[in-house]
Amino acid sequence: MKQSLTYYLTLLVIKLKGLKKDFSKDPIDFKKIRKEDVHYPKGKFFKQNKLQDFKVLDSLITEIGLNQNSDKLLIFIHGGAFISGPAQHHWDSVKKIATQTNYKIWMCNYPKSPENKISKISENIDSIYNVALEQFQPNKISFIGDSVGGTLITGLIQRLIIKDIKLPKKIILVTPVMDASMSNPEIEKVDNVDPMLSKIGVLSAKKMCAENNDLKNVMISPLFGSFDKFPHTILFLAENDIFYPDQKLAVQKFINAKINLELIEGKNMPHIWPFLPVMKEAKISLNEIIRTINN
Repeated sequence: MKQSLTYYLTLLVIKLKGLKKDFSKDPIDFKKIRKEDVHYPKGKFFKQNKLQDFKVLDSLITEIGLNQNSDKLLIFIHGGAFISGPAQHHWDSVKKIATQTNYKIWMCNYPKSPENKISKISENIDSIYNVALEQFQPNKISFIGDSVGGTLITGLIQRLIIKDIKLPKKIILVTPVMDASMSNPEIEKVDNVDPMLSKIGVLSAKKMCAENNDLKNVMISPLFGSFDKFPHTILFLAENDIFYPDQKLAVQKFINAKINLELIEGKNMPHIWPFLPVMKEAKISLNEIIRTINN
């Protein structure tokens, strides 16, 4: 399929912002990347529709919703390489989802590395879900997460299954990171066409987050865990994303586990493409996400 003009404009903006350059450094400059963080969204919409802020352990949860009496919850676990976020594109996505669904949305600003390791971050995600279960029925809860947000959701589901805790209705994984070790040899080829990320910087960020430098621990690399008994999973892949080779391995594990899996593959798309602003292809895919949430 021919790409839109806005696709090429988006790639130009990514290039001009120097994202690939920032993710080509070891150690990665996490303080520079954090300058794009937006912890408290601004604007009329959020002023009118923010229901509350509250803390769960070390995580700040911002609850957004047009219907404060809704019994349905979408838990949003943002990406940012474990070192940053949420960013403006996350809030923009929350706004659109909130206006077109009847869900309350929890934007989860969890603790980041290098100040915190993956066990501490995962403990926060587990606690957020436990709090959600106190207020919502599990079949009324869904998750969405991009990049390492997808990592954290996948790891959470694996732990819930081991502990025999009731699962959420569905999970939406947007170009998730499935293997922090970046050891798949196919990654080298994709690195050459990925306009946003580079293995050097990504691996540096993962090492900052890993416990005892164990990059294959299932908490940070859920590809090495089980995918049996997962709930309905919607998975967005991106062809020009250095995580694409590991996403394809995860797809095979999902298929082998015979779970209810929906795949949306972005031809020539970069990392987190459904959440990118302006791009026509992103708007179409975000509408697809909203459709799956409403279904």
